[in-house]
Amino acid sequence: MLGLGVRGFPFPIRNPRDAGEALAWRGQEMLLASQPLVREYASDQISREFPVNGTMPSHERYRRLLETGFRDWALRVDGLVARPLSLSLPQLRALPLRSQITQHNCDEGWSAIGQWTGVPLRHILAMAGLRPQARYVVFHCMDVMDVDKRPYYESLDLLNATHPQTILAHAMNGQALAPEHGAPLRLRVELQIGYKNAKWLDRIEVTDSLNRYGKGRGGWWEDFDNAPWFAGQ
Repeated sequence: MLGLGVRGFPFPIRNPRDAGEALAWRGQEMLLASQPLVREYASDQISREFPVNGTMPSHERYRRLLETGFRDWALRVDGLVARPLSLSLPQLRALPLRSQITQHNCDEGWSAIGQWTGVPLRHILAMAGLRPQARYVVFHCMDVMDVDKRPYYESLDLLNATHPQTILAHAMNGQALAPEHGAPLRLRVELQIGYKNAKWLDRIEVTDSLNRYGKGRGGWWEDFDNAPWFAGQ
């Protein structure tokens, strides 16, 4: 299978594991063409505890932003877009919102139900205007991983990025997002498991290829531990 590819899948197929991931991605693409929603829960089903994981940003810039309530922070949206954006937290909160109660499934083996409120990512992408070459959305984060001192990042294809339940969340369980859960802004992509839900977002970049980011596997865990880029559930 060396050198083979699946149309639209961003990486060449080098082994059976790659082939399985690519076929699962293609299967999801066909099943979700009409964009059905994942299960949403009632408010009385919200978990009393929602585990915290990830590497909290410890650098001076994040500490200053946290101290000022993220007053000087803005989400940048650039790359293959017609209208690059810079959106403050108040501006994001003023945009059309979606609130959803969903189950988070972590690859470490735990799950929890939480309520997330934020802006649908597809609304942000529509504001920016995707250029014809656009294929993927890359999420640049403020946390730097202790293991290799590289910033965390993740990426999605446009099908997952524009799903109605893929949101940029700034609130959790009716409260402003806490620092340990990704403040000021985190990704919620309900079609995929835990590590795809990037926290501490700083920039969103639209691109035609994932080859030039990190080690070219589409995300920090994908680069570091050969985790699947398509982590569908």
